Amino acid sequence: MIFTNERRIRSVLMTVLMTGAVSVLLSAGLSVAGMQDLKDKLYDNWELDFYGFAEIRQGYRIESHDLEERASLSEIRLQTVLDRDFGWGVFNLKTDFTGDLVDDGLRAELREVSLTLSPLDFLDLKIGRQTLTWGTGDLFFVNDLFPKNWESFFIGRDDEYLKAPSDAVKASLFTDILNADLVIAPRFNPSVYIDGDRLSYWNGMTGRIAGRDAVMKDEERDAWGRDATFSVRLSRNFGGVETALYGYSGFWSTPEGMKPASGRLYYPRLNVYGASLRMPLSGGIIHAETGYYDSREDAGADTPFVRNGEIRFLAGFERELAKNLTAAVQYYLEWMMDYDEYRHDMGGAPRKDAHRHVLTLRLTRLFLNQALRVSLFTYYSPSDKDAYLRPKVHYKLTDAWALEAGGNLFFGEDDHTFFGQFSENTNIYAGVRISF
Repeated sequence: MIFTNERRIRSVLMTVLMTGAVSVLLSAGLSVAGMQDLKDKLYDNWELDFYGFAEIRQGYRIESHDLEERASLSEIRLQTVLDRDFGWGVFNLKTDFTGDLVDDGLRAELREVSLTLSPLDFLDLKIGRQTLTWGTGDLFFVNDLFPKNWESFFIGRDDEYLKAPSDAVKASLFTDILNADLVIAPRFNPSVYIDGDRLSYWNGMTGRIAGRDAVMKDEERDAWGRDATFSVRLSRNFGGVETALYGYSGFWSTPEGMKPASGRLYYPRLNVYGASLRMPLSGGIIHAETGYYDSREDAGADTPFVRNGEIRFLAGFERELAKNLTAAVQYYLEWMMDYDEYRHDMGGAPRKDAHRHVLTLRLTRLFLNQALRVSLFTYYSPSDKDAYLRPKVHYKLTDAWALEAGGNLFFGEDDHTFFGQFSENTNIYAGVRISF
């Protein structure tokens, strides 16, 4: 009872503190005109570009859930960005300050602190914390092994927060024959996965849905040098056809292994080899991508506590159906290697299929001179018999103010399938943002 009361007191104090901070931001002279005056002074005096936003977002589970809080999202966020072009290089600093009433925490996060250089006409370097991405998928990542924040994705934060930052060096080489990108992270950057602290999940060890009563623990890989990762992309355009080859050497981005003695999860070694293409077709854009996931610690599939290797394939097509109406479809396949050994190891426990098929559909409609955007992204797996819907409405009131509302709707016949395990996390959310 004492703990509960203390937690409530902290929540009240945090609400007052963060609400007051945002109120000051919005009312104490920081109007659009006032903010522009501040931005002009920063640039005139120090040649600094300054911008960002303040935002409030609130989300709730549609049904109460014994394993988690009813609120899925309750945040007040301030993001500030400072950029400066020195002529010889560009410095970027992006910081988020967040008050989170679900976790009862105040956080400051460096989303980016980087220096971009062009030491040669054909070479760019970006050094420091940065957000990295490549590949052709729409909310599918085959050869993009850079860290993600799946918790943010499933609770309704802005799509920006799906991609987590990396501490890395990126070198981009441009030639007439091909372009090459090399990313070296001297220390492994893991994804934020669903561990039960905020969203419930299927726990294979207990054979049930678990949440805050069984938060997963993992062994970090944080040794500089020893836990480094390497990513490479070679790309070339052939008459309008964009092609690329990919390579990755590092670790699974989520903990896909478990040590039986301690029961702790860990990040097994992983190599990935892949390719992609993207080209115009029939008034739209078609893309395809494949990757071979070589699970290095599962050689011969004789280690049941490490995820098997697999082949992943993705193909999609996007086209404008009418003015201000676009549609995009995708087909995704996960093909597990050494399935017979996996099936034997699982015994009578619920197990995955050898082939996981997923279909996606994105519909986007613009209204009111494109100020109002209504969209729906749907995942459906005929093999798992589960689905995930992401409806969203975004309305830009002015150049500075925007409203957004949406949902994360999960369905499934079984609790152990990927989307089915999250059915009790189905939530709706809304937010308001002022940009400056």
